[in-house]
Amino acid sequence: MDPMTQEKKNRVAQWAFDTKAILGRFHLWLEDVEVNWTRGQSSTEFTSHLSFLSGAMERCFAMTGAVTAVGTRLFGRFGEGADLDKGGLNQVKKDADAISAYAMSECLWYLTRQLPENHAVMVCLGEGLMPKVGETPEMGSNPQLGFGRVYARPEVAKWLDQKVVRLLNDPSYDWNKFYREIKEAGITIWGTAIDTLENTSRFAKGDSTGPMTVLHVFDQPLRMAKPYEGYMGNLLLPDDVVAKAAEDSVLIDFQTPRSLVWQSIQKAYPGIKPHHVHVWTLRGKSRLARIGGLWQEWESLGVHIIDDGWKLPTGMEAFTESGTYAPTYSIRAWKDDHGEPHLFICDGYAASAEAVQAASLAPLLNLRAFLSVFTSSFILSYDKERTLMSLDPEAPDFRSRLEALMARGVDEKTVAKYQTMIRKATEAGIPVHKKSIEANDFLPDKAWDMLAVTGYMGPDPYSGAPGVEELTDDTYRVSVRISSTRGEELISFTLKLMKPREQSRFAFNPLLIRFMSGEGYQTRSLKISDSGRIRNELQTLCSEALEFRRDGIICIHFDRILPEVISLDNQKKLLEILTWYKKNHPIWFSWLEIIPPGTRS
Repeated sequence: MDPMTQEKKNRVAQWAFDTKAILGRFHLWLEDVEVNWTRGQSSTEFTSHLSFLSGAMERCFAMTGAVTAVGTRLFGRFGEGADLDKGGLNQVKKDADAISAYAMSECLWYLTRQLPENHAVMVCLGEGLMPKVGETPEMGSNPQLGFGRVYARPEVAKWLDQKVVRLLNDPSYDWNKFYREIKEAGITIWGTAIDTLENTSRFAKGDSTGPMTVLHVFDQPLRMAKPYEGYMGNLLLPDDVVAKAAEDSVLIDFQTPRSLVWQSIQKAYPGIKPHHVHVWTLRGKSRLARIGGLWQEWESLGVHIIDDGWKLPTGMEAFTESGTYAPTYSIRAWKDDHGEPHLFICDGYAASAEAVQAASLAPLLNLRAFLSVFTSSFILSYDKERTLMSLDPEAPDFRSRLEALMARGVDEKTVAKYQTMIRKATEAGIPVHKKSIEANDFLPDKAWDMLAVTGYMGPDPYSGAPGVEELTDDTYRVSVRISSTRGEELISFTLKLMKPREQSRFAFNPLLIRFMSGEGYQTRSLKISDSGRIRNELQTLCSEALEFRRDGIICIHFDRILPEVISLDNQKKLLEILTWYKKNHPIWFSWLEIIPPGTRS
């Protein structure tokens, strides 16, 4: 027998064994696995691992990226929003987010059955809590995996959930007390920063490149005490540039004039021409007020600001309306066919989860990332945002200082809006008073390890990784990148649906969505696990409507569910479903309290 053939069989068998819980949950068959090292010293499969995780757990997290990517691509309504109005497009986006969040949540639940008894995976930072540029507040949050979601063995999960609920409700119980109690109890938390579907608009419109799922797993919890999503300025540069600046006693951070950054680039890469420095930044009219001045700074130096369609070194075209994480993989220097040096860097801003993900990825790639807290408003210029966020919202002169920054008078509503932004950031643990923030500011032990997992739904222009490919009508190839300090692998999985596609759709759809779509919940075979699944799904689908009480009860306030999040018809169905479960299975659903619409609470 050909030894390579046997090696391949052994590889597939080991991956299938380690990830069998996830594969079984989604009725998938692992046909093939190809592992290619893209950074670091390659080693024989199964003889080493990349991160603080065991090899088996690394494989489970990699499979989580694969299953989330392929499930979302197949069943997340890819491209169905292309010809719809804004409302219709928004609904497709929410449906896609719901599939991706549900698939990843289920993967995490099943993989943590293999955790050591005193370990837990906790979601510390997520995407989807707030509308993005082009959306409006009334559209509501998107389905997501956000702060406080715990995946662990039942005893650990129950104990840790109580601590999280106290963090949410008890002002005297801060993050330091939480972390101290965790350590005293001998519990190890693996914190995560998650974006289950990055570039959701591109996915909903059917764009061929960009959609992906991103999961960062840390060997400690992130220093977050509340659900939070905001914006952060981010400047990412190669280590060489920062080192040259330090030699000249120039301190690089997000506030550094770009002319000084350019001088350090010239010293790090002698002879480089201004137009050969390529700056990736978010573009578009909606961002002009916020970072238009930043574009002008670079352009006045002759530096190239990347626009849609610019051909990357991978041969694929860049896009700049979204997707701030993936370009991190493109940051590097190279020489063109004429031997001329070029440099790709990132500048501008990102949503908080993407910013922290990129900042924690940077050290793995010999980069430095500099963050700066922004508001969630797009009125002020980037150079004033950090100053505003560092104001004391309780200070008697807050209004006058806000007016000075905005160079105009402001009404009480505007004052209250900015005060709320600052309070939310401060309560969540965002270091609003620091001039420059780095990944270490979110990790309490400072010395940390991490595994970054990226599952590609479509081809990625920045790394060249392929997206989900259909091989036959029931077999698909999907690529996943896992990165850590010790190296990086691009893994190609071939997965086969073990049930017809329409039946497989059920495996990737939340129970509540299936029930709201007409599946008979009264007549199906019931399991006690339905209680946990519905509890998790409510946290994913309508987190804004939930109240976590100190006694362990979760209240769902139907008046807080926006019709843009769940339609009024589906809200009525959801009320009927939850009422039926509460009435017929009161013990299983003792954790649930239903507050119908129109009820004062």
